[in-house]
This record gives sequence, C-alpha cells and structure tokens, in this order.
Amino acid sequence: MTGASKEATVAVAEKDRLDLDRLADWMRGAVPGFAGPIAYAKFAGGQSNPTYRLDTPDRAYVLRRKPFGPILPSAHAVEREYRVIAGLHPTGFPVPRPYGLCEDAGVIGAPFYVMEMVEGRTIWDGAMPDATPDQRRAHYDAMIDTLAALHQVDYVAAGLSDYGKPGNYFERQVARWTKQYRASETEVMPAVDRLIAWLPRTLPEQTRTAIVHGDYRIDNMIFASNEARVVAVLDWELSTLGDPLADFSYLLMNWVTEPEGRSGVKGLTGPETGIPTIEQVVERYCAATGRDGVPRLDWYFAYNLFRLTGIVQGIKKRIIDGNASSARAAETAARVHGLADAAWAFAERAGA
Repeated sequence: MTGASKEATVAVAEKDRLDLDRLADWMRGAVPGFAGPIAYAKFAGGQSNPTYRLDTPDRAYVLRRKPFGPILPSAHAVEREYRVIAGLHPTGFPVPRPYGLCEDAGVIGAPFYVMEMVEGRTIWDGAMPDATPDQRRAHYDAMIDTLAALHQVDYVAAGLSDYGKPGNYFERQVARWTKQYRASETEVMPAVDRLIAWLPRTLPEQTRTAIVHGDYRIDNMIFASNEARVVAVLDWELSTLGDPLADFSYLLMNWVTEPEGRSGVKGLTGPETGIPTIEQVVERYCAATGRDGVPRLDWYFAYNLFRLTGIVQGIKKRIIDGNASSARAAETAARVHGLADAAWAFAERAGA
C-alpha cells in the first residue's frame, strides 16, 4: 500500500465532494509548484477527518478536512494536526511534508490541509503473518525507536512550546474525555460512570513532558517499501504536549489485546515469532529515552481504554446523527461496551 493515508481509495460520494475549481485556485496560491488539473478519490478509512488523494500531472497530494455538518467544538482539529506536522518536519522526524493549511471553510466547505503523499507500506495486522521472525523484530524495533525519538524532540525548538497546556496531562485528558463522552452519550454505561469518578482521584504524577501522538499504533505509520524503517507517522489529530507515558502505555496496550487482525499481539511474543515481549519493549524504550523503568501499567491501561471508549462513543453518536465518515464506523461503534468493561477491569487491578 502506498500513501500518506493508509487505505485504498474509493470513488467520492456525493456528500463528500469537493469544489475542485476553488481548491485548485487555493492550491495555486498556497502550494509551491502546484499545477492542475486535479483528479481525486477518497481514502476508505478515516473515521474522524475525511481524507482524500489528490492527483495532478506532476505529483500526488493528500488532503485532510474537518467533517461537513455539526461537530463537537474541540474535535477534528485539523489546524492542530497541521501545526504539529509543520513543527516536526524540519527536525527530521518522519512526517509527511506539509504544504498548506486553509482555515476558510468557504473554499471546500470545511477547514483542511494539504500534505505530501508518502510512498511505502502500511502494516494492518500487528501479528505480521507473512513476515519472518527477524522481519517482525526489525519492524517492532523501528516502531519503538520512532516513538522514543518523538518523545526526545525538543518541542520548544520545534516551535511547539504552547502546543499543550501546563499542568498534569492525565488530569486534563480525563476531564477532556469525560466531557467528550458526556457530549456524545447515547445511553447509560455504569462502567464509564465508575471510571469518571475513579480516574481523577488516582492520577499518577507527571515527571516528563513531550510531544505525544495520541494514537500511536502500527497502522498509523508508513514503512519504507523495502526495509524496516518508519518513513511517516500519520493521524496527529489527538497530539499535544503531555506525559510521554500516555503514548508508551497506549502502544503497550497491544500486548494485552487479543490478536484481532489489527494491532493486538497478546500471546504472540517471543523468539519464535520475533515480536518482542512487553519487557523487551520497555527495556528498549527506556534505554532510548534515559529512563530507569516505567511504573505499574494498570492505571494507564484503564485510562487508555476509557479514552478509547470516549472516541468510539463519539463515532456512535455521529452514526446516529448521520455524519460518520467511515464504512467501518458501525462495526467500530459496536465495541463501546467491551471497551468500557475492559477499562474498568484494569481499574480494579489498579486498586479501584
């Protein structure tokens, strides 16, 4: 698979159409070297921000926009996505080259940005069934090293010193996802209500601040065509300044998630598969970031699953409102109860 978005394209449905003439006018003024005409298709995924491939005679681009129609006030922040990519690209961290941000909804009907189309491979299944043990290990090492590199970026030098608010990141995030969940609540879920009461009372101390991606997993990156090297990390919508343990524990969730054809690798680790154990992942990340270890992870796993519950509940609400972006949205929304129950199970392991 190629691209700075990760899936096959589909014909653009009537409700997702863009005004190509107005878009081309904007790109002529904003994107160096642009020359039309534009042909376009929509990437099949992208639950949150609809994403398109733009083809011109010279090159391909990717456009990400906010959804059309009503959206939650702080969601779908393409402006923030663009800003972090623009800050990271000059540092050498693997992100697509940013070409331009348009905050004027009058051009295509919603704010959007345009970036480079990065060629490479997307790995959808963390089990990597077609790979050798050595290949699996090399890809996992690259993924861990790339996350460590992100957390070592000097965010002040990258112009991102005000990309997040001061104070405890988890405190802000628990409050944010509680608010987002309540704004999109469609039914009472007792496990979520218990988490909303328990998480703010048990916040861990924050000892470091870094750029956090917010959704760092194997299918949110593009690997080089012929080697185990990350050439682009995608989907920065949830990024901010915060506790790097949020990202790292989110990645480690894959080691406690049953293999489901996506990122879960529970029970698949060890020398016979090449997928590193959770202890080996911790050791490699800590060596790269100068840590002497990580705290017990049950609280972090409860938090990550609570946050996922809030995200999936938002998708469920968009289905009900009629403006969900992905064909898989309904399938995703059906997971909300299981996520909430799993979050509470980790909370109980953490002493709730």
